Amino acid sequence: MKTTFTRSFFSTLCLGASSVLWAASATAQPAAFPSKPVKLVVGFAAGGPTDVVARAFADYASRALGQPFIIDNKPGANTILAAQAVASAPADGYTLLFGATNHTMIPGLYSNRVKFDAVRSFTPICTVATSPTVLVVGLGLPVKTLAEFMDRARKNPGVITAGTAGVGSSGHFATEMFARNGGLTLNHVPYKGAAPVVTDLMGGQLDSSFATLGSVLQQIKAGKVTALAVASSKRSALLPQIPTFAEAGGGSYSADAWYGVLAPAGTARAIVQSLERVASDFAKSDAAAEKLRGLGLDADATCGGVFLSQIEREVTTYTKLARDLDLKAE
Repeated sequence: MKTTFTRSFFSTLCLGASSVLWAASATAQPAAFPSKPVKLVVGFAAGGPTDVVARAFADYASRALGQPFIIDNKPGANTILAAQAVASAPADGYTLLFGATNHTMIPGLYSNRVKFDAVRSFTPICTVATSPTVLVVGLGLPVKTLAEFMDRARKNPGVITAGTAGVGSSGHFATEMFARNGGLTLNHVPYKGAAPVVTDLMGGQLDSSFATLGSVLQQIKAGKVTALAVASSKRSALLPQIPTFAEAGGGSYSADAWYGVLAPAGTARAIVQSLERVASDFAKSDAAAEKLRGLGLDADATCGGVFLSQIEREVTTYTKLARDLDLKAE
């Protein structure tokens, strides 16, 4: 039996096949990001500054992108556990690290323990906030200016105590960097956290501390400790009367702490751009500014290549300092 295909039938067949191929192609296209909840890993316990900033960002991002941003607290090992979890996660944008400055200190302190590269294992998205380091002294130390502090330290090397939240902490690095820049010798006193440092400053058992502004802002305002200088390129809007180190005769010393978002290396550029927009908008928002001011922080969005360069620069600086001081936190 002979079968005859008409031109009309052939056209219909082709049209049907094209429709099937188009549908298959459309189905294969990746869904718009995000299409499911995003996990934001934080290397500190709930309630600390990094966690509070992360939650504020997560709330904003959830509303901006229409999917929940869920906080996953993984404290321990100076944030190594959190960073490792993100470095080994799929590079699909659904597992992100909300980190801080200490991320760039890890290579110098844990050279034999870390299974990731602080630079190459991540794609930096943006910072969302910064916290200036401020030099504060207890009321028991009779100095009112940075010049007086430095003069007293030079005349009494190793006598003035400088408390930090622990060996290898951001405050420890800030202390050693300042001492080196100024040719000073301070007596480093490591504590287990920032709270006891502030307590001993107020009680007169400790002379000084290079502290994040948020940890001592209320005590400064209450007159319980004295702020001598802010380690930033410009004065803080929260303490406009306190000079920068440069203004007070401390040279170009700067020690801002940052809080920001990083993704696993290899994350698609489209996803990175989407997250950059949200982080930048968050830093510009009134809600973020109000929340951050209460923590002694300034909103700041440093993104992409500029953020990457900053991380690379800090890793180099802190690794060299750790080696020079023979700092190990294994």
